[in-house]
Amino acid sequence: MDPSAATRRAALIRDELTKRDLKPSIEITTRVGHARELALAAVQDRADLLIVWGGDGTLNEVGTAAAGSDMAIGIIPAGSGNGFAAALGIPRDPVRALAKALGPRVQAIDVGVLGERRFLNVAGIGIDARIAALFNQRARGSRGKWPYISIGVTQGCRYKSLEYTVQLDADPVRYRALLIAFANGREYGMGASLAPRAQLDDGVLDAFIVEDRPVVSRFWHARHLARGTVDRAPRVVTAKVRTAVVESSEPIEYHVDGEPGTAIGRLEIGVLPGALKVRA
Repeated sequence: MDPSAATRRAALIRDELTKRDLKPSIEITTRVGHARELALAAVQDRADLLIVWGGDGTLNEVGTAAAGSDMAIGIIPAGSGNGFAAALGIPRDPVRALAKALGPRVQAIDVGVLGERRFLNVAGIGIDARIAALFNQRARGSRGKWPYISIGVTQGCRYKSLEYTVQLDADPVRYRALLIAFANGREYGMGASLAPRAQLDDGVLDAFIVEDRPVVSRFWHARHLARGTVDRAPRVVTAKVRTAVVESSEPIEYHVDGEPGTAIGRLEIGVLPGALKVRA
């Protein structure tokens, strides 16, 4: 983050909390993983509330560290996608978002698990993981909506799908899949709605398997993301699940809340009901 932007944000929070006779402890992250370290320290110190100003990746670090504790998190969205904040109805305006974070309402929401990593919003395997990996390679100041779309269009033309064996609370089935996603929240971000009927506190994940198709069909059916009608596209399998298993003979590219990773052979997916407290 631009140091001057971080300084301005810290000053705004300090001013707003001072108006409410509150004395904040403000920390500015300096590296990947720093937000998680700060959140774990806040849990250890038995803090009541930790307010996070950042995007889905920063929220993932803080939220997955806070899960299972008595500490609630508040959110001021400031990333490229902000899908998780959108699912909670949190405004982009920082003053209004801060007011919600300081309000009385606390909601216990679910936390998803993919392999050894937790997620708050969406985890995906396949083309969205490839897009996330390429997007995260860009410098912080060169991200945003249009670079994301550009990468998506390029990968829509080039991406080669894999064969997976997928078990969704039932018998395993084999697919050549373009995308396998598990949604706790409703959208990826930037208005791309994957699971418009997903609920953050229902104890299940909304699973989607999008089978591969020719390049022209990939782009034609991608319109369903904008409309929130992915389940109406052909050759899309949907289910509400508590557990799932995805296997492949090839390395499995995945992401959790837009943060990429790679697994070998097998990934187990699950959900921790009501594990995270959110002020929203």
